Amino acid sequence: MSPKNKTIQLIELGKMPYQQALELQEKLFRETIAIKRENRARSTQFPTKNYLLWVEHNPVITLGKSGKQEHLLLDEQQLKKKEIDFYPTSRGGDITFHGPGQIVGYPILDLDNFFTDIHKYLRFLEQAVINTLAEYGLEGTRSEGETGVWLDVGTPFARKICAMGVKASRWVTMHGFAFNINTDLSYFDHIIPCGIQGKGVTSLAKELGKEISFKEVKEKLEVHFAHLFEASFILKSD
Repeated sequence: MSPKNKTIQLIELGKMPYQQALELQEKLFRETIAIKRENRARSTQFPTKNYLLWVEHNPVITLGKSGKQEHLLLDEQQLKKKEIDFYPTSRGGDITFHGPGQIVGYPILDLDNFFTDIHKYLRFLEQAVINTLAEYGLEGTRSEGETGVWLDVGTPFARKICAMGVKASRWVTMHGFAFNINTDLSYFDHIIPCGIQGKGVTSLAKELGKEISFKEVKEKLEVHFAHLFEASFILKSD
């Protein structure tokens, strides 16, 4: 068993196309799994690394493994005209939108360093967002059977503020969560978000009636993330 490494390297990507961020995720994901395979094959104990990538994407619609193509309400020509990219992905979940004004977090964690429980992992991601919303006076909640964070669940005004979809192999995670901050919500009119009909989508800015600092939100998320995972963050230097 490798020694547990509870340090998470923060990687600030700024604005980046979805495909480019995906390639980086896959590279780090493969590298981590390769270390674990070598440790098992050679009985070595090289520690694995953990990462959290912060990124803001150009407009893109992604479809998860359990997603349905009919939840995309635009054809290829309409996507091109509106300058929206489209990608089928390996994450769980259905269809969602990423774009400007949205904080996307991609944790690439070796859960052997923390706990080997995907259900718990997802609940911790949700809780980090719920705790952050509470700092803004908003009560974020879960909706039974639906991954992510919502407001006013159980009412006609239920609306989603953070979507999630992950992939894991050998307890290494990738993909993550998309938290609407200053997002142009009209983009969500082009999909049936997460395949869920009859519920709205919202953003932190819409709820508070003002634009919100990305830096401030990320700092709050990091505090709650570190507390839940009993981890520490360092900025990746290279």
